[in-house]
Amino acid sequence: MSKGKVVIIGSGLGGLSCGVLLAKNGYDVTVLEQGAQIGGCLQCFTRQNAKFETGMHFIGSAAKGQTLDRLMNYLEIRKDVRLAELDRTGYEVISLNGNLYKYANGREAFIKQMSDYFPHQHENLVRFYDLVDRVAGASSLHSLKYAETDAAINTEYQLRSINEVIDSIITDPLLAKVLVGNLPLYAAEKDKTPFSTYAFIMDFYNQSAFRIVGGSDSVAKSMQQTIQHYGGQVLKRHQVTRIVCDDTHAVGVEVNGSQFVEADIVISDAHPMRTLELIDSKIIRPVFRKRINSMPQTVGGFSVYLEFKDKTVPYMNYNYYGYNQGTPWGCEQYDEDTWPKGFLYMHFCQDNAPMFAKTGVVLSYMHMNEVRRWMDTRVGKRGQDYEDFKNRKAELLLNSLESYFPGIRHAIKNIYTSTPLTYQDYTGTQDGSMYGIAKDVSLGAAGRVPHKTKIPNVYQTGQNINSHGMLGVLVGTIVTCSELLSAKTIYQQIVEAGS
Repeated sequence: MSKGKVVIIGSGLGGLSCGVLLAKNGYDVTVLEQGAQIGGCLQCFTRQNAKFETGMHFIGSAAKGQTLDRLMNYLEIRKDVRLAELDRTGYEVISLNGNLYKYANGREAFIKQMSDYFPHQHENLVRFYDLVDRVAGASSLHSLKYAETDAAINTEYQLRSINEVIDSIITDPLLAKVLVGNLPLYAAEKDKTPFSTYAFIMDFYNQSAFRIVGGSDSVAKSMQQTIQHYGGQVLKRHQVTRIVCDDTHAVGVEVNGSQFVEADIVISDAHPMRTLELIDSKIIRPVFRKRINSMPQTVGGFSVYLEFKDKTVPYMNYNYYGYNQGTPWGCEQYDEDTWPKGFLYMHFCQDNAPMFAKTGVVLSYMHMNEVRRWMDTRVGKRGQDYEDFKNRKAELLLNSLESYFPGIRHAIKNIYTSTPLTYQDYTGTQDGSMYGIAKDVSLGAAGRVPHKTKIPNVYQTGQNINSHGMLGVLVGTIVTCSELLSAKTIYQQIVEAGS
């Protein structure tokens, strides 16, 4: 017998993982996706037989027994998804001031590698790494140690910025910059982004780093099949146009402006601003709406997707960050003359051990204001001036890439581009932001989005609830679903799934 009808709005990682978890535990689950493709940031796309990753370019902590591996086993994903490990001696490569710096996997290897670059900083690097370890480990959710949270450490490092903490430990200014060389992974801003965000990201990838062979859409398809296996359903082209409430709670949702779907529980995987737009109820106070609507968003991105000529570009088993200035900080602060200040360049992993890359992507920051004039146009029908804008930006970004990888232009067969408008169209995130709502130390608790709404049976999930990335979203899923199942129950199930 069903424990209740759950309607989930959106089929991103948060929505699908909530669906799997609740379907496994006896709930009648329906996931409603407005688009023609499920997955949110797990979506891939194909052009002329060339496949491209859009969001989940690589994952961490997925080696046997590590945190993400255990969660993937629990969600029954692991059996359907192939992983290819990145170079353990340098899964991230930072190009700064004409020199290359590699991040190696594991505590000893990371400290040794960085100490080779900066011998006089060895003791500080040990202190730095151990602090990252302590902050990441203090969260019971991130470490999957039930009820073992160090609240004092959590609070302190949510309220101290990345650069403040690093500068208090590392005395070499160049090393301090190298240690934030991968900040495009979370769009960090100086004096704003909490050190806790940094620690979770560094710990997550430093344990192990993998690409998903064939694309992260395999994760979405796996979860869809699991939901169906447990009696649930995932419906595409079903846009929720309203969360229907009576005086005390939600009774269901309206789909495509007309159809009513009854629900005992509603979980929204949409951006919190989109969720509030669906609710016309006095239970949600104007002051709360104002707070959510005024939260800062992370910057958007401009992507150039590259299809390479056959067997011309050796497969790059790491991520490459190039900076056209002396620091990774401030790349989001640009003008027409200084863009791009930096970029992230990655290859798509089409099989287990490719010799050559078939496709890749080069990504740089872009603010929505640059494309806002085309806001009221539709995908594929934005006009020649929009195409000219994208082509001009693509040329600038490819020129920058060429300066780091001479000859790369000659190896490119086709290019495709996307802007913050594209991202907003396909994920619904406000202003096309790459990672949703921005964490800001100055906002404290006011900068966090609650997983519970004031409507007692309406919950939120996804990258805005805890943090972005695969582990961040799945941690948020546990938080949301623990309102229905209890955290203890979920932890026990995760342990049992891995035994």
